[in-house]
Amino acid sequence: MEPLASKIRPKSLKEFVGQEHLVGEGKPLNIAIAKKHLFSFILWGPPGSGKTTLAKIYAKSLNAKLYELSAVSAGKPDIKKIVQEETGDSSKVLFLDEIHRFNKAQQDYLLPFVETGELTLIGATTENPSFEVISPLLSRCRVFVLNELSLEEMAKIIKQTGLKLDKKATDWLCAMANGDARQAISMLENTQELYHKITVDTLKDTLQAKFLRYDKKGEEHYNTISAFIKSMRASQPDAALYYLARMIDAGEDPKFIARRMVIFASEDIGLAHPTALVVANAAFRAVEIIGLPECAINLAHAVAYLCECKKDKSAYNAYFEAVEDVKEYGNLPVPLKIRNAPTKLMKDLDYGKGYEKYTKEDLLPDKLKGRKYLK
Repeated sequence: MEPLASKIRPKSLKEFVGQEHLVGEGKPLNIAIAKKHLFSFILWGPPGSGKTTLAKIYAKSLNAKLYELSAVSAGKPDIKKIVQEETGDSSKVLFLDEIHRFNKAQQDYLLPFVETGELTLIGATTENPSFEVISPLLSRCRVFVLNELSLEEMAKIIKQTGLKLDKKATDWLCAMANGDARQAISMLENTQELYHKITVDTLKDTLQAKFLRYDKKGEEHYNTISAFIKSMRASQPDAALYYLARMIDAGEDPKFIARRMVIFASEDIGLAHPTALVVANAAFRAVEIIGLPECAINLAHAVAYLCECKKDKSAYNAYFEAVEDVKEYGNLPVPLKIRNAPTKLMKDLDYGKGYEKYTKEDLLPDKLKGRKYLK
């Protein structure tokens, strides 16, 4: 039986909800689809934000033959089979889900077919492609960043299902799904089948009744990594190690886990224990060098260490306060005293004049004098 999410999948941009910065009038994907531009690109965004749907709409606009593969299970033979298949005058568009899961050898094999135009590649990923997609392949693709769907956009998608539920249930579902349209639709479908009536209570019962599983690109993936981070933040090593074990046992990419730990070391521990970043980076390097299963021991070591560290978000908070001022005031003039003065003219204009290496004078632009970001 075809899932509801597949049944109601938009067939054109007119039906598509969200990502206005990409598909709105005059925006890049809207133009590409309208003018049938053939080019390779990568869609980077959270689950349920519309990556697969956009790939299908794009391929349909070109009258191209669309091939869908998941990098988790596909390999070189699958690529070879697609390349060798005869399609007449139709272009071949390859939609490669979770492209970050293709290893370097697989990406190297794919590269020449993208270079020659034998395949037009649409990669989809929830991870920053800069980390996992090889530079030659990345340089031949445009990268489009998709945003998490807003509550209003989620409500529109829920309405498109045609299922009956009141505003209270809609609001609860939108909040629970956390911007993931696929998850929201799946919840609605399961609730309808189980209870034949959709309310907040039946939605909650459906959520609790779901068989616990770890979907590496779906809900449990994000629930578990969230629980892992929050356990480290709460300095609870037992809980953090449990969620680590759960992810490793389910086949999660250890580099994904290690990368989150490196971020955590600066975001949550920061100045309270600066060497936490050194340990987290060492764990990431160990994952790269050693690999599974042994690198799980390195991760466990680092997780226990990060849990025991004191926490301090002051550097993280200070940076984003500074970002807000940059956004509000733009590029304010740098004080002359700390400007670079490589030429005589610049020196004559007092660039660098009076600079003292260990001055206590406020060196912020005039408009921001007295600002204290790091508290």
